[in-house]
Amino acid sequence: MVFSSVLFLFRFLPIFMICYFLVPRNMKNLVLFLGSLVFYAWGEPVYIFLMLFSTISDFVWGRLIEEYRGEDRSRIFLLCSVVINLFILGFFKYADFLLQTVNTVFGTSIPLLGLPLPIGISFYTFQTMSYVIDVYRGDTKAQRNILQFGVYVTMFPQLIAGPILKYHQIEKYLQERRSDLDAISYGAKRFVTGLAKKVLLANNLGLLWTQISSLKNDQMSVLMAWIGIVAYAFQIYFDFSGYSDMAIGLGAILGFHFPENFNYPYIATSVTDFWHRWHISLSTWFKEYVYIPLGGNRKGLARQILNILIVWTLTGIWHGAGWNFLFWGLWFALFLILEKLFLGELLKNAPVVFGRVYTLTVVLISWVFFALEKPGEILAYLQAMFGLNGVGLMNTQAMFLGNEYLVLLIIALVACLPVGSLLIHRLKSSKTGPAMALYRVGEKVIPAALLILSVAYIVDASYNPFLYFRF
Repeated sequence: MVFSSVLFLFRFLPIFMICYFLVPRNMKNLVLFLGSLVFYAWGEPVYIFLMLFSTISDFVWGRLIEEYRGEDRSRIFLLCSVVINLFILGFFKYADFLLQTVNTVFGTSIPLLGLPLPIGISFYTFQTMSYVIDVYRGDTKAQRNILQFGVYVTMFPQLIAGPILKYHQIEKYLQERRSDLDAISYGAKRFVTGLAKKVLLANNLGLLWTQISSLKNDQMSVLMAWIGIVAYAFQIYFDFSGYSDMAIGLGAILGFHFPENFNYPYIATSVTDFWHRWHISLSTWFKEYVYIPLGGNRKGLARQILNILIVWTLTGIWHGAGWNFLFWGLWFALFLILEKLFLGELLKNAPVVFGRVYTLTVVLISWVFFALEKPGEILAYLQAMFGLNGVGLMNTQAMFLGNEYLVLLIIALVACLPVGSLLIHRLKSSKTGPAMALYRVGEKVIPAALLILSVAYIVDASYNPFLYFRF
């Protein structure tokens, strides 16, 4: 069950919200916990026990670490928690990939396990790990209420696609929270915005990418290849940021305040800047729990470069069990290292447009690694992008698809820029009557229109992919 499905919007969500707001305040955590279990179990009833095991396990490890703080046992408990979490994640996510690699290298025929990946396992595993590590560091106190901790781990609004929450970010909301009309109004608008991003933009741009990526190499012109990867770049941004918006909106309705996960990444002026804007919660997690503990930039340039390589190797394989994700992570590591060595300083002194073109080029090429799994497919697509496949700059099919999707691509481009938020801010802060009136009308009409269009699309459409099943 996903947020952009008829099942979620017209069955689960209304029933859950009625139950949540009817019960007394001291029972809201229980309703949220049970509702989250139902949400998760709807599609994967078996794996609910895996999530409950992770919840109980790290709850116990946190208590033990705090009780024996300062003793060697505390470190052993931390190690146990990390090993158990990584083993579970590694077994379900990477076992078949490792078996395939062994079979390929050694010519063996070890049967694959064929286990479906528990949805959201990478997200909730990272959350529970960060909690235990923070307790060990003394950055947060161990939770003594198993229900509150269970809500932190299983909370359905951000379970399947983030943002990845650190315990201290929502600790006070687990204990006491209020949902006033302003928060509910804001949350509903934010949810509708994310829903529209997903179903109106991401899904339709995904159709364009599917059409182009399925073409044979001798049919793909340079223009066609670039239109395709731009469409995929828009698709993954609006899909992922759309789910983050929906999560933040649902959280606000329930009385939580979730951190932002995207900040107009496609206007970044460097690769470093891009990763300050894209999937912010994941970047922050790796920085705080891997990069800095390894020494960060405090142990000399050579060690810093090694640390970047380690972090981005892990970041790549976190996204999926495939060589393409490893190459994707190393691709970003290469440019982040170059920016640390000399490129970052050059970009600071260069015109802003140069930095943006460079960053977009690096990012668009990276999406080829991300979207296509087989090395042959990746190489063929890159050849098409740079005119090395002999087809030429453009063909009639590229012109046809470009014209057919031109309006959608322009809308997507504008929606990637902070134009809308700047306009809203100006209208909202304006002291003139017409501007304020326009803002008030738009504030009501636009969300309603987006909701109607989104629901109409969901009811009628057959194409509604979920990109995060690999995570």
